[in-house]
Amino acid sequence: MTIDDLMQAAPVIPVLVLDGEHDPVALAETLVEAGLPVLEVTLRTPQAMEAIRAMARVPGAIVGAGTVLNERQLREVEGAGARFIVAPGLTEGLTRAAMASELVYLPGVATAGDIMRGLDLGLTRFKFFPAEASGGLPAIRALAAPFGQVRFCPTGGITEASAPVYLAEAAVVCIGGSWMVKKGMSLAEIGTAAARAAALPR
Repeated sequence: MTIDDLMQAAPVIPVLVLDGEHDPVALAETLVEAGLPVLEVTLRTPQAMEAIRAMARVPGAIVGAGTVLNERQLREVEGAGARFIVAPGLTEGLTRAAMASELVYLPGVATAGDIMRGLDLGLTRFKFFPAEASGGLPAIRALAAPFGQVRFCPTGGITEASAPVYLAEAAVVCIGGSWMVKKGMSLAEIGTAAARAAALPR
């Protein structure tokens, strides 16, 4: 699987902060059935690593880890069955470790300098993060102009209402969002929200 395969698999990547409210297998099955196979489990809770292990066994699920900060975490999630990692920023150490692994890698950028460092390392696909706080679509358009070969997955502050506008942008391949899996939602409600997200045009 390449980074383009990952980004093109669905218009929205659910960004999951799992705290035990939902069984991870049932949640993964619900999201995959709704049309969102790419699942980013953030390493922000004690339950994250076990959730990755469980969800990675769900047929059709492409499970990865988010909030990966260093090579040690990369090795841990790789051992748990993750197929990709997402980082909030871009460092040479993590980039080189990711390139030496079998994992697909999506690092975060927010500035032209970040992108130039990524290009120097051979990268052209980035998470734009935090999207809304970093200027949203105007910032993406401004960055896409000098970096025509670059494509983005904006994440951070994107809502169901703003998602279609982001996805209509030429430099945006997919987006990351958490609106379809919020605290207090039932699996049925998650499935309905996820199906709407999966049907977004791009």
